[in-house]
Amino acid sequence: MKMIKKITSVFMTFLVMAALVIGSTSVVFAADKVDDTVKSTLVTTAEGLTDAIVQLKDEEIENYMSSGDDFTTSAMQSWQTSKDELGAKKDSNGETTVTFKDDQYTVTVPLKFEKAEANFVYVFDSQGTPISMTVDVQYGMGKTLQRAGLNTLMGIGTVFVMLVLLSLLISLFRFIPNPEAKKAAEAKAAKAAKEAEAAAIAAAAPAQTAEENLADDGELVAVIAAAIAAAEGTTTDGFVVRSIHKVKRNRR
Repeated sequence: MKMIKKITSVFMTFLVMAALVIGSTSVVFAADKVDDTVKSTLVTTAEGLTDAIVQLKDEEIENYMSSGDDFTTSAMQSWQTSKDELGAKKDSNGETTVTFKDDQYTVTVPLKFEKAEANFVYVFDSQGTPISMTVDVQYGMGKTLQRAGLNTLMGIGTVFVMLVLLSLLISLFRFIPNPEAKKAAEAKAAKAAKEAEAAAIAAAAPAQTAEENLADDGELVAVIAAAIAAAEGTTTDGFVVRSIHKVKRNRR
């Protein structure tokens, strides 16, 4: 508890110091250009906050995140997500820069760590009050290519998985009842049945016509039957004349 109170007091000291110095130079902070006094104040504040933040332990970070202050919460969240990628602090990585745009000051504090380099980027309003802090990890070429390769593989893998799932989904469509297809099949079967019935009727029509013609020519049938019986030496009871066809003979 003593250590937490100590860190808290140091952290709040930097904020109070920044507020006091900035309050005394509020007119300068509203200018379009950053003069040396304002720049020096912002650099001192940002570097002091950075030194305090990188020394915090996990338990202390959790305590600050529950403080309720927007700037403190965002700063702790940004540092918590980046600290494992960076490792321990080594030294500075160049000069701290200050830029002014849209009534806001952006202060960039470059640092070197064991695993990578990073820029602590602070945003102050026109009165010099800190608004936000982000940690921009600077990956090397090898790390950048590795991350790009992993992202590419992940994208290709995602597309491949989606295509497989889409193919499986399409293959399942045949198991889904399709009322329209069922109606079309029934209509086709009914049409085929009607056509078959019409063909059967058409085939039966000549035989029926022949029997009707034979019934109409009763006398002719009797004469022909008698002639056949006489030629065969039998009676007309031994056979029945079903039809009569005219035989076409070629003339020589």
